[in-house]
Amino acid sequence: MDFFQTLLITVAMFAALVMTYQVIAGSGVAKAQKRRMESLRYRHSESLDAKMESQFKRAVAARKPKTYRIKGSGSRTEALAARLDRTGKNWTITQYIYATVGLILGIAVVVFIFTRAPLLALGIGLVVGAGLPHLWVNRLIGKRTNAFINKFPDGIDLLVRGLRSGLPVTETLGIVATEVPGPVGFEFKTVMDRMKVGKSMEDALQDTADRLAIAEFNFFTITLAIQRETGGNLAETLSNLGDVLRKRAQMKLKIRALSSESKASAYIVGALPFIVFGMIWFINPEYMGGFLTDDRLIATGLGAMGWMGIGVFIMAKMVNFEI
Repeated sequence: MDFFQTLLITVAMFAALVMTYQVIAGSGVAKAQKRRMESLRYRHSESLDAKMESQFKRAVAARKPKTYRIKGSGSRTEALAARLDRTGKNWTITQYIYATVGLILGIAVVVFIFTRAPLLALGIGLVVGAGLPHLWVNRLIGKRTNAFINKFPDGIDLLVRGLRSGLPVTETLGIVATEVPGPVGFEFKTVMDRMKVGKSMEDALQDTADRLAIAEFNFFTITLAIQRETGGNLAETLSNLGDVLRKRAQMKLKIRALSSESKASAYIVGALPFIVFGMIWFINPEYMGGFLTDDRLIATGLGAMGWMGIGVFIMAKMVNFEI
């Protein structure tokens, strides 16, 4: 078998595994029917809590931003621009593409120097060079999101104190923009800038919520919108929201602490085969050189990497909990 036949067999194996996973996971029709039954149960229930939850879900569904859906699904360029904007850095799509292409070429050249296998070098360059910028952007987004979530309850408390002292909502938003450091102050400053150019408070908050894609800020936006439509004590509502967000953060930290051992085990199990491969390569390069020249060993190595990837993916899903 030549390299292309080996690659074709490997791709077919991966496709069969993906199809098997889709069959086991269940169809989207069954999930949609389950969601429909839950909505009917909430709608016709006699419980006051169930009715309130049903009304809240309908309000959330009615306020789903169309612009965000267009940005995320209609154009890959806009989706990439939104991801780069969420990092908090002034990066452009052109800079991201240049960095990705440079990494692909650099890694491919380095691998070719050591292996003298052009197709293998190109494949590794494409996977690693395209994957590293994506992972780095995800890391920056996660870091900024965590910083926002940690400071957001403090911003809500400042809002509550301002409202209880008699200040209007718009003025308290400006106080949060100037007094709270980090991403929270920056995003509230962006909200104030949008309001200064003529947007309403609800639209300005919704635009920021669409761009951030953070559940905590979505709760805040929906709470303000519903309160302005129905009335009530906004300070008390925001105070309860701040308490809920703090308990939510505490639960996330507790889950992270309980799952840290499992994550460490997954890291070790996933990295151990590559570490052993590198050590044996360093000790006896000729013994491991067959994995770069023999088609059967190449297919075996690709299959092993695929199974390792599936195992790591399953372990990651097992220790990843949504709050």
